[in-house]
Amino acid sequence: MRIRSVLTALALVLGGALFAPGVGALTSAGEAHAVTKISHATATSMFRNSGITWSSSGNCSDRYNSTCTSFEQLNPATAQGAQTLKSASGCALNITGGTETGHASGTYSHWNGYKLDFSKYTCLGNYIKNTFTYIGVRGDGAPQWRSGAGNVYADEGNHWDVTFYNCGGC
Repeated sequence: MRIRSVLTALALVLGGALFAPGVGALTSAGEAHAVTKISHATATSMFRNSGITWSSSGNCSDRYNSTCTSFEQLNPATAQGAQTLKSASGCALNITGGTETGHASGTYSHWNGYKLDFSKYTCLGNYIKNTFTYIGVRGDGAPQWRSGAGNVYADEGNHWDVTFYNCGGC
């Protein structure tokens, strides 16, 4: 009887964690789970506090304008991942792409809050290439590196396209 009680309690605790909103541990492969999103203002505050800059060709932050750089509806783990990258690398970081329209679609996309684009700086490139594992080229030919946390860094020529599946060890 006692073992059954312990197992039942454990199942209730784990079941609550596995099915809690925003956790989604039991989603099928390739399926993004529900994630709480943050506002542009919250993200910019986080970035500012970490010394991360951002810019846009249109000098704007409208999510529906492709020349802007928006952080509206960004995943918290994506913002935290950028902060982790900044602190771990010690490199300057400038974000040039966020959740604005105009990027490729997909589950783990810019629009869905999983990706950020970063300016290419020698420090950042050296950090990524010397710290993470090269995993080959993407379908579009971009070479990729995977961090120990599982985040993927793609060299798109004029910028780094980073997919943050998590906060990178924050």
